[in-house]
Amino acid sequence: MNSYQDTIAAVSTPPGEGGIGIVRISGKDAIVISQGMFKSKKYKLPSTMPAFTMSLGHVINPLDGSSVDEVLIAVMRAPHSYTAEDVVEFHCHGGYFTVKKTLEITLSLGARLAEPGEFTLRAFLNGRIDLSQAEGVLDVIKSKTAESSRIALEQLSGGVSEKITEIVSALTTVCALTEAHIDFSDEDAQLSDVKEILINIGEIEKKLKQLSSTYETGRLYREGMSIAIVGRTNVGKSSLLNALLEKNRAIVSETPGTTRDTIEEYLNIDGIPARVIDTAGIRQSTEYAELEGIKRSLNSIEAADVIVAVFDGGAELTSEDFYIIEKTTGKTLIALINKSDLKAAFHASVLAESYGGGGLTPVLRISAKTNDGIGALKDMIFSIAAGNSPEVKNGVLITNVRHKRAIDECLFALARVATLLSDSMPLELAAFELRTALDTISEITGLVTTDSILDSIFGRFCIGK
Repeated sequence: MNSYQDTIAAVSTPPGEGGIGIVRISGKDAIVISQGMFKSKKYKLPSTMPAFTMSLGHVINPLDGSSVDEVLIAVMRAPHSYTAEDVVEFHCHGGYFTVKKTLEITLSLGARLAEPGEFTLRAFLNGRIDLSQAEGVLDVIKSKTAESSRIALEQLSGGVSEKITEIVSALTTVCALTEAHIDFSDEDAQLSDVKEILINIGEIEKKLKQLSSTYETGRLYREGMSIAIVGRTNVGKSSLLNALLEKNRAIVSETPGTTRDTIEEYLNIDGIPARVIDTAGIRQSTEYAELEGIKRSLNSIEAADVIVAVFDGGAELTSEDFYIIEKTTGKTLIALINKSDLKAAFHASVLAESYGGGGLTPVLRISAKTNDGIGALKDMIFSIAAGNSPEVKNGVLITNVRHKRAIDECLFALARVATLLSDSMPLELAAFELRTALDTISEITGLVTTDSILDSIFGRFCIGK
């Protein structure tokens, strides 16, 4: 098993050719290792360089003294670095060989290859960031829109930590009050103390429920959503995809069955990353390739977060249209009447009634050809996905399912405490449940951790971060 006392090294930039490739070293021997492989043009040694400075020089192969690359070296000293350890970075030219060779030299001089996420894990273990902030680092890396990046930066900056720390502090006070009463109680004091405990628990529950309620919106910004565009052939699905993306991504043809497989692209809908899937037209067919595409279209209906069912507004509804209505009824759906630039063959109310009426299925008329109604469609998708509550995203959002589960388990434990106290059960039982609630909520920031939690979180990072 690797030790967190080792000095580690890794390439911290993506593989391939680029302007710069960075090799990062962290640990107690980082500066010593760098000194054995770097020759400064001004004869500066890494050990003499002030923190947060850079120097120009060469990476030298210690076996023969040959130059591997001309580089900039950056020195950051503990505890004021990303990992809170001594950190040295070699900023090489971004070629495959030079970066690989630089890393190999660091390993030959005593570093070991870092595990996925180990630099960030060390930042957590050394107390520079807490666990929720570490997860924020990963979310920043993986964010696909400016809004999802902003929410991730809020978490990285400690927004979630601050809220959880407040709750942990309040819950710790309740635990102390309960346990003190167990040790130093009399019958008269017990009634007043129980009432005070219940009041405090109620306040904590309000804060936890408010945080828990932000999860679905937060999850959308973090993970995104999938939108399946479905319909029979030649209703304008591919034209709609192109209109949403504002580029010609899908082939548009009047020939039925042009789209044989699903086409996927990402779209930014008011900050929510959306995976838009253009599916094959659903119709009767005997051709194997088209049948496979239709099968995948039906699978997309089951898997998508939002379905956009497209109908040709310039033609009467067909048996294939009614088959699609049958397959999409009861789903999270927008019924779209395309080709509003043509004379309408049926009224929107006909389609609404086919879906059961009652205004449960929104119906929108658009033209993918002229872009009429495309903006309204995006607004409708956002409204359905985010619950039409844009004010929620301006505060701290819970975006991580691990946090959501911990909050809900804490709420469950607190509900048990309230029941025990209301039923005049022994305070020792309530104290046990309070400790369970405290341990559970403390897992979010890492005050309480297990190896399985750490492995699950940091195993999702790339090597070098």
